[in-house]
Amino acid sequence: MTIYDDVGEIEKIAVNLFYGWGYNFYRLENQLRADDLTVRAKVGWLLSQAREAASRAEGAWRRDNIPAPTREKPRPDPAAVEAARRLERMAREIGALEAQIRAEPAPEADHMTNRYRFEAETLHKLLQCDLALAGRAELLRASMAEADGVALLAKGDEIEAGLKSIARALRERQAILHAP
Repeated sequence: MTIYDDVGEIEKIAVNLFYGWGYNFYRLENQLRADDLTVRAKVGWLLSQAREAASRAEGAWRRDNIPAPTREKPRPDPAAVEAARRLERMAREIGALEAQIRAEPAPEADHMTNRYRFEAETLHKLLQCDLALAGRAELLRASMAEADGVALLAKGDEIEAGLKSIARALRERQAILHAP
């Protein structure tokens, strides 16, 4: 039997590695950190669905309302072009929020973090913010899911309010991370 087959020895090596990396399987902080990452990934997915809905609506709007130029009408209707731009801007703003949420950090699992703040408490606050982000992102996604360009343009103020609410929750999350 080689050392590679000794399960007990392999387990000890792995546990020592994990402890050296600052990971402990049973610590609440590790579970909360993993939950934080999972929730933010799901929020990003919800926002990607909303962004795709806006992009689809914009493409359909352009196909239906902005015909190819002709001699009689070389320029498209300015109102139709402006509506397409609003849909495009909507998709871009949702995409920007999605990227910010996916890139948000969680507190590091190190001794310095633990010295200056209670990691579990901070992670719990972050998870509460992330749950609020998830709820808002789902409301946004659901309101945009099957909507066409006309419906999204009609809901423009509501969607803008949803984006502002998500951005506000994201700023609250950032404030928790940067609090002493």
